[in-house]
Amino acid sequence: MQAVILTAIKLLGDSLARCLRDTVDISVVSVTGEISQLNEILASQAVDIILIDMTQNMDLDDVRALAVSAPEVVLIALGLKEQRQDVIRCGRAGFSAYVARDASVEAVAKAMRDAISGRLACPAEISSGLLRALFRAEVRSVDPDEDTPLTNREGNVLQLIGRGLTNKEIARELNLSVATVKHHVHNVLEKLKLPRRAHAMRRVRERPWIAS
Repeated sequence: MQAVILTAIKLLGDSLARCLRDTVDISVVSVTGEISQLNEILASQAVDIILIDMTQNMDLDDVRALAVSAPEVVLIALGLKEQRQDVIRCGRAGFSAYVARDASVEAVAKAMRDAISGRLACPAEISSGLLRALFRAEVRSVDPDEDTPLTNREGNVLQLIGRGLTNKEIARELNLSVATVKHHVHNVLEKLKLPRRAHAMRRVRERPWIAS
């Protein structure tokens, strides 16, 4: 299988590529630090899998755009925190599989083979969360108050609103400017048809799936 590694950490990318190149059935054709370069790589050579480093605050909206433009390429989240909500978000962004932060190179290679074969190995609590997320997505799809889906970033902001964080605290948590957070808060309120921030806080506590 032909693989590309996307990571801003050159040492990580080069080291992982060197290790994977010793694997008989895996060929790393490129290592890049910019998601914008992936389209050029995909246009110039055949690629089966892209390993995307998720330890560096990768924007899932960019990943989703990549998944839409190259649906035949399998995307694997590399170094993901093995928490239910993070796995669900990655699935919604277009990832087919993930590798936890404490995984070995052998585990990375196995995840790549499993993903190509359409298999996903994950702990039971993660599997259960995925099934519940499917149910909640179905509930959300028929809810007339939530017919305009939130972007990944808006969902992140809404989650933090639900925890009672101020705009300044949300900006610090998500590494954004306060002005950007205000913009996202405005969009969230508009999409959920809510007049005030307090209503959004109550809504996300009553229906936590709307922020996932």
